[in-house]
Parts: sequence; C-alpha cells; structure tokens
Amino acid sequence: MSSTTHGTTPYYFVPNPSRHPVLAAFGLLCVFFGAGQWINGSDWGKYLLAFGMVWFLGVLYQWFGEAVRESEGGQYGHKIDLSYRWSMSWFIFSEVMFFGAFFTALWWARAHSVPDLGNLGNALLWPDFKAVWPSLAAGVTGSPAGTVEPFQTMGPFWLPTINTALLLSSGVTLTIAHHALIGGNRGKTIAFMWLTVLLGIVFLCVQGYEYYHAYHELNLKLTSGVYGSTFFMLTGFHGFHVLVGMLMLLFITLRLQKGHFTAERHFGFEGAAWYWHFVDVVWLGLYVLVYWL
Repeated sequence: MSSTTHGTTPYYFVPNPSRHPVLAAFGLLCVFFGAGQWINGSDWGKYLLAFGMVWFLGVLYQWFGEAVRESEGGQYGHKIDLSYRWSMSWFIFSEVMFFGAFFTALWWARAHSVPDLGNLGNALLWPDFKAVWPSLAAGVTGSPAGTVEPFQTMGPFWLPTINTALLLSSGVTLTIAHHALIGGNRGKTIAFMWLTVLLGIVFLCVQGYEYYHAYHELNLKLTSGVYGSTFFMLTGFHGFHVLVGMLMLLFITLRLQKGHFTAERHFGFEGAAWYWHFVDVVWLGLYVLVYWL
C-alpha cells in the first residue's frame, strides 16, 4: 500500500479503513437534528444537540490523535506534506470566499440598496425614509414603520482599535515563534506561542465586552436593520474564526511541549500559522470597512 524510498518513511501513505468519518457524521446528524427541534419548540432538542457536540468532539479527539501518532511515527513523507499544504491552501481560499460574500453584502447595501430605497419612486411609499448609511439619520430612524429601533453605530475607538493592536501583535509573536522553531530554539518557540494564545484569548474577551456595550448602551442588535445584521455577521463570524485559530495554536503549543515538530518537519505549526495570519488580514478589512467607513 505504500512505497518506501527513504529509510522507513513511505513515499506515499494510505491509511487503514477508519471508523471516524461515519462516527463524526452521526455526531453532526445529532447536532443539526437537535438544533432544528430545539428551534421549533421541542425541549428535548437541546439535549440531543449537546449529546451530538460531545460525541463529535470526542471523535475529533480520537481522529486527530491517530493522525498525530502516524505523523510522529514517520508515516508521513513528502507526498503527504504536499497534500496537506494543498488542502490547507484550498481551505483558506474557501474562507476568503466566505468572508468575501459578507463584505460584498455590506458594499451592496451601502452603495445600492439603501440609495435605491430613497429614490423618487419609493418616496411615495416611504416619504420619511432617509437614504443614508447606516440607515439612520440624526433623529430619524431608517425604518419609518418603526420596525427598527433607533440605535447608535459602533466607532473605531477604543475597543476595535485595541483589538486591532492585539491581533497585529499576535501575528508578530507567532512569526517570532516560527523563526525560533526553525532555529532550533524550542523554549523560545513555546514561550512566544503561549503569548500568541493569550493575545487571542484577550481579543475574544474584548470583543465579548464590545457586544455587551453594543446591546446595552448603543441598542445595536442583530435586528438593527442591514447595518446591525452585517455588523454582527461579519464581526461574529470573525470572532468564531479567532476562537478556532486560537484553539489550533493552543494544541500546537501543547504538542511542542511534548517534543513534536522539528525545524525541518512542522507543517502542523505552519498550517495553524497560515490560518491565524488569514484571520489577521480579515480583521484589518473589518476594521477599515465596518468601523471607520
């Protein structure tokens, strides 16, 4: 099933038949079915949702552990490394398209939808509508029928600016850790990785406080018209990606402490770093387009 060319490392690797995909699919089935039932009023749905999440995470723990053992056992050669790099590249490309869709929705609402609603024809239907972004004029809501409560917008100072500094700093610390790993300085690598993880956690805490501030002091909610929906969809999904990236870096750090990865073989580290730098770039776009413009 494999061709050995360099020592015991196979040129390519074909894993044995695995139970993990079908078990993971069962867990996700429980998650989605439970969530659907819970949303539709069935109280037992939340328990099925919780069971599915625990089941799914347990399967992932076993699955990833098996992959780590294969990697550390010398099973993964050049072809596997190449396939991982292509896979991670395509995954990040799909994430670019994902956020591109939401950025496009924001642009379309600002450049087309809101101005079109304020044209002469619509003035007969909504004479009090103000075609201004973010669908809110001074003292006049962008919803003449009152379906959207008056709200205040979220400016760049100071919480978003603090989060920008946190993410940019985390990108620097991660790069320092990467160069330290290449240089064979494992202690420095681990120290700067923990610092990167800490910066990610602080970012999430600041964003949580920002949401509290938005809901309770600005009356800015997901229902606050197109501004509120695009604001929370973009920042919320980005925050979820920060959480995922932070967990990736956390597990990479724990593996580093166990002695995994070398200066020559560390794509697990690199893949997590690629993802984290992607998250940084998306945030810069958010910071400019959502908070400043």
